[in-house]
Amino acid sequence: MPHSPSRRTFVKGLGAATAVAGLGLWRPLASAAEGHRPGQPLQGQDFELYVGQTAVNITGRPRTALTVNGSLPGPLLRWREGDSVTLRVRNRLAEPTSIHWHGIILPANMDGVPGLSFAGIEPGGDYLYHFTLRQSGTYWYHSHSGLQEQAGVYGAIVIEPREAEPHAYQRDHVLLFSDWSDQAPEALLATLKKQSDAFNYHKLTVGDFIEDVARDGWRKTVDERLMWAGMRMSPTDLADISAATYSYLLNGQPPDGNFTCLFRPGETVRLRLINASAMTYFDFRIPGLKLTVIAADGLPVVPVTVDELRIAVAETFDVLVEPGDAPAYTLFAQSMDRTGFARGTLAHAHGQQAPVPATDPRPRLTLNDMGHGGMGGTAMADMPGMDHASMAGMDHAAMAAMQPHPASETDNPLVDMQTMAPRPNLGDPGIGLRGNGRRVLTYADLRSRFEDPDGRPPSRDIELHLTGHMERFAWSFDGVKFSDAQPLRLTYGERVRITLVNDTMMAHPIHLHGMWSDLEDEQGNFMVRKHTLDIPPGTRRSYRVSADALGRWAYHCHLLYHMETGMFREVRVDE
Repeated sequence: MPHSPSRRTFVKGLGAATAVAGLGLWRPLASAAEGHRPGQPLQGQDFELYVGQTAVNITGRPRTALTVNGSLPGPLLRWREGDSVTLRVRNRLAEPTSIHWHGIILPANMDGVPGLSFAGIEPGGDYLYHFTLRQSGTYWYHSHSGLQEQAGVYGAIVIEPREAEPHAYQRDHVLLFSDWSDQAPEALLATLKKQSDAFNYHKLTVGDFIEDVARDGWRKTVDERLMWAGMRMSPTDLADISAATYSYLLNGQPPDGNFTCLFRPGETVRLRLINASAMTYFDFRIPGLKLTVIAADGLPVVPVTVDELRIAVAETFDVLVEPGDAPAYTLFAQSMDRTGFARGTLAHAHGQQAPVPATDPRPRLTLNDMGHGGMGGTAMADMPGMDHASMAGMDHAAMAAMQPHPASETDNPLVDMQTMAPRPNLGDPGIGLRGNGRRVLTYADLRSRFEDPDGRPPSRDIELHLTGHMERFAWSFDGVKFSDAQPLRLTYGERVRITLVNDTMMAHPIHLHGMWSDLEDEQGNFMVRKHTLDIPPGTRRSYRVSADALGRWAYHCHLLYHMETGMFREVRVDE
């Protein structure tokens, strides 16, 4: 293991992946499978897994995916709380690989992050993972080497509890959502670096301008257009990669594949929702049915019944549904930017279908979405490159309420905006979901079924800003990319509060390895324990962490291309 992480170490897998792509990994094959369904679930305590290449045909064009045990997604792993599991992972690729067990609490050398917790698995080599399960619930696994996760190296984990659960159900189905492109991941990243909005095919048009003038008036519309032009941003840029290249999959099947899971009349069905995509937020619902949320990120929550929920990248939710008299119901997960959807069916029998709803209208970002609400024309005054003299007209109350920013953001070419008045917005369903006539889950609805497991108040506070530059497609914490950042150091046993401020126009799902993140409400009270926290644009959210795991841990945005371009830190827990 290297003494300290470096950008070179971190992207070792990426460089190897590029080399393999150059050898023809993404060239069409002479023959290919007509799609590739997940293999049989694996259960027990001893597992043999291999990472290799598999022919797939998802869009009508034969391609090669990187897979676990030859299936896309990889096999569902069923474990049991309290068991010690052993997994030998073999590498059949021509590049290094790894497996990270997302959300699983385990020793650092079992976490599967090359350059931090171990050296990675070289071509032809293997690695023996061994750890004891101290939790139950719904989780997932994926490669942490380069961009392999995008290429297909991911799968679901279900850990059965030792003790009986408080919920009765007769069926149990895993719904794993992901995004697939026929383009090589390295090509997607290269495109984003050249033109960050290359996949945004929904920019505003002259027709939109005319409609906005009719609704809001000439002056307001022109001012808004000039503001966005000055920032070199688009209010429709909700996702870096869209259905312009992505196919959205449910358990490896595109919408036309109609993945189907079964039920009998009168049954209660448990659905385990996993967002294993590289870059896509999904909004999930089943038209005609209510969803009762019973777990978030694997851990039980006080049940709450909704019509719809947003699943950030890497999050999991467990829901109960009670199908009615209809023979089939549509499982519908539209992308946050509304360019496409994943779809399947809950039915009495295979082959049955229900109507598929149209995607909702395309949403737009506003100043309020980016944490500038109520500040008028001065809201953007402190953004890098803008005239700070314009702040002179602000009253003292507005100045006092402004969000301070770290010095590392000042005159920083990697920072293109800063939020002025961020709020937790825990009760906000999110852009595109407000006022849609459906009851949408929010973070304010989530309450763990247990009290704060630590109970101690934090001994210190750490504030980090999520930063980026859209045009350069550069992402970071506090304007400092991973290669230039020092580790975030925690002392073993301490309890800290981490506050994240999103200074970008994108939502970021932030994942801390090895330790739980205990989300707080606006008064600092414990709400819910999670492993991944969604931080929408213009928000400021706080959570507590107990530094109860020695070692070197990854801490990053789970949007794969944001992580690869710098929104990554090492967290080091020392005695």
